[in-house]
Amino acid sequence: MLRALRNSWRLLRMALSFARHDALFPLETLGIAPALIAWARLFAGRRDTRRPGERLTAALQEMGPSFIKLGQALSTRADLLSESVAADLAQLQDHLPPFSGAEARRIVEAELGQPIDTLFTKFEDIPVAAASIAQVHFAVTTDGRDVAVKVLRPGIEKAFERDLDLFYWMAELVERTQPRFRRLKPVDSVRAFADVVRVEMDLRMEAAAAQELGENFIDDPGYRAPAIDWDRTAQRVMTLERVDGIPIGDRDAIVAAGHDPDAIMQKCAEAFFYQVFRDGFFHADMHGGNAFVDRSGCIVPVDFGIMGRVDEATRGYLAELLVAFLRRDYRAVADVQFRAGYVPPDQSREMFAQACRSIGEPIFGKPSHEISIARLLAHLLRVTEQFEMAVQPQLLLLQKTMLMAEGMGTRLNPHVNIWELARPLIEDWMRTHFGPRATVGRAVADLAEGLRRLPRLIDGLQMMAEHERQKAEAELKKPLPAPRSWLRVGFTEIVAALALLAAIVAWWH
Repeated sequence: MLRALRNSWRLLRMALSFARHDALFPLETLGIAPALIAWARLFAGRRDTRRPGERLTAALQEMGPSFIKLGQALSTRADLLSESVAADLAQLQDHLPPFSGAEARRIVEAELGQPIDTLFTKFEDIPVAAASIAQVHFAVTTDGRDVAVKVLRPGIEKAFERDLDLFYWMAELVERTQPRFRRLKPVDSVRAFADVVRVEMDLRMEAAAAQELGENFIDDPGYRAPAIDWDRTAQRVMTLERVDGIPIGDRDAIVAAGHDPDAIMQKCAEAFFYQVFRDGFFHADMHGGNAFVDRSGCIVPVDFGIMGRVDEATRGYLAELLVAFLRRDYRAVADVQFRAGYVPPDQSREMFAQACRSIGEPIFGKPSHEISIARLLAHLLRVTEQFEMAVQPQLLLLQKTMLMAEGMGTRLNPHVNIWELARPLIEDWMRTHFGPRATVGRAVADLAEGLRRLPRLIDGLQMMAEHERQKAEAELKKPLPAPRSWLRVGFTEIVAALALLAAIVAWWH
C-alpha cells in the first residue's frame, strides 16, 4: 500500500511535468490512470506547436537522469511510439550541469583511500564532460601519465533506485490492466533497462568491460580500447588512459588530419561485426562523441557503461535475418522468425513473408546509401501486434546500437552503406558457423557430449530403480528380487555403434 501511494504521488508529478510540455500522449496510449491524466490536462498550458517527440524529449530532460536514460532506451521502441517520436528521443542529450571540482576530489579521495596529491600531480577541477550519471576530469598521474578520471554523481544511486521502483510499478500496472500490451513485456523491458543502469553505477564493471573489449581486439591494429589504471579505480571512480584523437563524428577534422573517412568507415563496420558476431560483446553507446580516431588512424572507443551481450543462438538468428533481408528473400526472413520462435507457429508463414516484403521493398528500393537496416527492424516491430509476436527485450540494445552505427557511418560518408561493407564478413561467418561442415561438427560434438553423460544417466536410473525396490520391500515387509541390470547390457556396443555412425557421417560430409 505504501509503495502504491508513494508511486501514485510520483506519477502525479510526472503527469504534471508531461502536461506542461503537452506530452501526455505516452501515458494516454498506455492507459495508465486515465482519471489522473485527465486531471493533469487541466494544468497544461496552450497547445505546443513542437513535434510530439520534441515535447516528450523536453519533458524527460526536465525530469532528470533516470528519465533521460529511459528516453534514450525508448528511442528504440518504435513499436510503442511512432517512428518520428523515437527519432526525436534518439536526440535526447545526456548532459547535466556539472558538480563541483571540490566534490569530485572528495569522492576520489574517499573511494581510493588516499589524498589526491599522492595519486595525481594535476587534477583539473573543471570537467571535460558531465552526463547524467558521472562526469570526467583530466588529470596527470604521479608517474607522469595523462589520464581521464570518471567520477559518479553524488547520490545518483539512491535517485535511480527510487525512479526504477516507479518504472517497475508502472510496468506491472500496464501488464495487469492492459492485456494488449503484455506481448511487449513491459516488466522485462524495465528489468533490462535496470540491469544496464546498475552496471553503470559501478565503475569497476565499466573498467572490466573496457579491458575485455580491448583484449578482444588485442591483435587488431585498427581498433583498440584505452588502458585501465586499476590502482586508481574503485566503485565510484575510474581512471583510464586519456585518448588523444578526433571525434569520429567530425568528418572535416578527420579529413584535415590526413585520414581517409572511407577507411575509417570500413574499420567501423568490421569492428561492429567482430563485436556482435565474433565476440558476442559489443559497445552499445557508439555515438559520434564516444569514439576517437588517433594519429595512426586507429579507432579508440570511450565510455563503456553500456555494453551488450549476444549469445550464439541469437547471433545466428541476426546473421540469417540480415543476410535474408539484404538478399530480399522474404520467405527466408519469415523462416528465420518462425524457426527462432519469435512468431507463434499457428500464424501464416506466407502472410508473414508478405508483411516482411511490404516492409523491405520500400527500403531496398532506394539507393544503397539510403538503406537503413535499423529502420527496417523498427518497421518489423510494427507487425508484432498483427502476428502476436512477443517482443525480445534482449535485442533492443542491439537495435539501438545499429541505429547509432548507421548514423556514424552516414556522417563519415553519406554515399556508402555500412551494412554493405559488413555483408561479406557476415556471409563468411554464416558459412563458417552454419554451413554443412559446421552443422556436422556440432552434431558430432553434441553426440560426444551425450555419450559422456550417458554413464551418469544410467547410474541415476539404476539408483531410482533400486530406491523404488527398497520402498516396495518396506511396504510389503519381504525381500524382492534386485532390479535387473538391463541398463548396463550392451552399453559398450551402443557407444561403439554411435561413435562409428558419427565418424561415417562426418567423413561423408
